[in-house]
Amino acid sequence: MGKDYSELIKYLDEKFIEVKSEITELRNNFSDLQGSVDAYAKRADDYFQKMVMLAHKIDRHEKWIQQIAGKLDLKLDY
Repeated sequence: MGKDYSELIKYLDEKFIEVKSEITELRNNFSDLQGSVDAYAKRADDYFQKMVMLAHKIDRHEKWIQQIAGKLDLKLDY
């Protein structure tokens, strides 16, 4: 009396195919999310670098203004 497991095997094969498909979809979604995060991180890094450059430029301008005021014997109030 050998049992025929072909129905069970077919059912399990279908379930494994579904699970594999869902895992593939999750991987793709994760890759998309990771790409979005990487793009945002690059934009944020670029922005912060520009802010640092701008801060240095403002510091230079303030120094020059103070030097000019000193030469003109002006007192600058903040």
